[in-house]
Amino acid sequence: MAKTKPGKKDLDSYTIKGTNKIVRHGDCVLMRPSDSDKPPYVARVEKIEADHRNNVKVRVRWYYRPEESIGGRRQFHGAKELFLSDHFDVQSAHTIEGKCTVHTFKNYTKLENVGAEDYFCRFEYKAATGGFTPDRVAVYCKCEMPYNPDDLMVQCEGCKDWFHPSCMGMTIEEAKKLDHFLCSDCSSENEAKRSLNAFPVSPSAEAKVEPKRRKR
Repeated sequence: MAKTKPGKKDLDSYTIKGTNKIVRHGDCVLMRPSDSDKPPYVARVEKIEADHRNNVKVRVRWYYRPEESIGGRRQFHGAKELFLSDHFDVQSAHTIEGKCTVHTFKNYTKLENVGAEDYFCRFEYKAATGGFTPDRVAVYCKCEMPYNPDDLMVQCEGCKDWFHPSCMGMTIEEAKKLDHFLCSDCSSENEAKRSLNAFPVSPSAEAKVEPKRRKR
């Protein structure tokens, strides 16, 4: 941890004003924006310190929302998605409004219920260049888009890929009622296999049965 300047002291924790919530190093917090119409900023607390007048400051690492990034919000970005940026800042601790949880993408998709304070992060973001780490993610469905946890997807029992109901010509209600699902590629493969393994209904030419002659 960096040394504090003379007259400053490191604090282990800070109690959010007007609450009993305690913030510690490594916690994610909601910070009041200068524009009250905007949603709160999200940041990770890196350090808490107080000066000789007991003014508490926090060094934070900002999370960016997709719309705050250079590329803007894209179709596959979730409503609660954040990018962990390389943008650090020092703010007054009084601007902290509350605590929140930024989950890994995997853990977020397993949540039974997503609360107001639940977010997720799957990318790190370079604020100056707009670059992402990782710069590639797996794609799904015929539309070849990364997974958006806000969108319902159905899994094909054949190829195990995931598909958007709309890309498969279904409504969300129809998709929810499905017990089994095969994508169009797998169903046509299945049809082809079935026709190859088809049972011959007519006897083959060699096996023609001679008609019995009537006795006179």
